[in-house]
Amino acid sequence: MSLQRFSENDAGWRATRLACATLGAMLLAACASGPAVTDADAPGNPAAASNEDVPPKVQTLYEQAVAAMAGGDAVDAELQFRAFLLQNPGYPGAHVNLAILMAAKGDDAAAAQHLRDALRLDPEHSAALNQLGMLERRNGRFLEAESAYMKAVTASPDYALAHYNLGVLNELYLQRLDTALAHFERYLEVGGDDELVTKWVADLKRRIGTYERTANVTE
Repeated sequence: MSLQRFSENDAGWRATRLACATLGAMLLAACASGPAVTDADAPGNPAAASNEDVPPKVQTLYEQAVAAMAGGDAVDAELQFRAFLLQNPGYPGAHVNLAILMAAKGDDAAAAQHLRDALRLDPEHSAALNQLGMLERRNGRFLEAESAYMKAVTASPDYALAHYNLGVLNELYLQRLDTALAHFERYLEVGGDDELVTKWVADLKRRIGTYERTANVTE
């Protein structure tokens, strides 16, 4: 699975990342050896497209919408997903993809509504829950983001993207290094080789070991 990864500020917890923070469209950038990244399936990332089983008679329309999204034609993709939903209102994946497109335009209210619509149709839709976690995280609601991601991995334990996002959230925002490590390791287990995340895992293990040794010395 190929994911685009972008760096982001860790809200002051690691000075090396704050040193080069910049504001980009939908994301913050910073330098670090560890996981300074936005969520997997960031808005606009073609990997974010939610595919699901649809009847053959409408499969072509759905695939054309996904292809437009993957090709970067957001306007056409939005039009095609909306047309698809007019004919087939019961498919949550189309709402998830519209949520991704709305978030990419900075319209979080519309994104949230599409995610609510998707979850009304399928409360355990992992992609919708993952996108909801991303939306909550971007708006600073970290515990709500954690709740959404956890629901995603509860519904689909092998859903690598949500484990990735839980690793990011727990290290950069919640400062739970042990939990971050567990989710990054699970991401690698179910998502395959990832050289960058493998380096983050090694860095986390080193830092956790350092903290434990320091704590033992001060006791």
